[in-house]
Amino acid sequence: MADARLRAALRQGSFIVAAGVFDLISARVADGFGFTALYGTGYGAVASSLGLADVGIASYAEMVQRFGQIAQTVKTPLIADADTGYGGLLNVRHTVRGYEAAGIAAIQIEDQELPKKCGHTPGRRVIPAEEMALKIEVAVAERKSRDFLIIARTDARTSLGLAEAIRRGQLYAKAGADLVFVESPETEDEMARVGQEIDAPLMVNMVEGGRTPILPATRLKALGYSLAIYPAVGFLAATAALERVYSHLARVGDSTALPASESYGFGRMCELMGFQDAWEFERKWAERAQVATLNGGPSTTSQHLDRKEV
Repeated sequence: MADARLRAALRQGSFIVAAGVFDLISARVADGFGFTALYGTGYGAVASSLGLADVGIASYAEMVQRFGQIAQTVKTPLIADADTGYGGLLNVRHTVRGYEAAGIAAIQIEDQELPKKCGHTPGRRVIPAEEMALKIEVAVAERKSRDFLIIARTDARTSLGLAEAIRRGQLYAKAGADLVFVESPETEDEMARVGQEIDAPLMVNMVEGGRTPILPATRLKALGYSLAIYPAVGFLAATAALERVYSHLARVGDSTALPASESYGFGRMCELMGFQDAWEFERKWAERAQVATLNGGPSTTSQHLDRKEV
């Protein structure tokens, strides 16, 4: 069953801050801070897994596997980017079923043409609004649980203007979307109009260096938004840290002079990755494994060697 906590938080009127995660390390770190939700960023997932730009190259299979791994690793509900639903109506049905089965709490589908592009980069084109509304209807009809939330995103602001983006948001809300996401409004006044004119829970995208102003959470809530995602904050910070330490290593030739503040610490990293659990498991079963070996059963290592020799 889908995680009911995200829908419950929206129903209670809580303002939700969702930290962007892009791989399993970022997911484990963010999971420890008590966020109501995490956001699986398409840009970050494509960059970290494929080393490529977010321009519609990643497939459904690659993305559902990536976000499914994250969802199974964390305790916090995960919102995941699903691009355009990866095609037509049948693709949308397949995407919704796959993301829900993977343990994801909410799915974001956008109205871009294929191939899609990152929402804060130029050159985005959108499909007809009525075609996208039908995609949302299919997504709502094909989910198994109402707790699996459908987020409808429109990218119409950049190419067709704010009025058309708002019209689309209203249409997608009528089609059954649980949240409406008008991507990349360019001023605070535009953000206010979205909040005033779309009668539905609203999601907003806070991208450092993007097209939309970064506003305090209290202001976003006052403007009518229910959920803010911060997709880039993690991978931008991680990339800056990597650049600093790799630059130092290349320039100096060793890591001896690196400040302690630049390192997470090997011990902490082992704890974050679950080594303690692995070690406890090994200690628990080590004695029985030794007894089994002494009683004449070959060890797994010797079995492996025997197979290699044969």
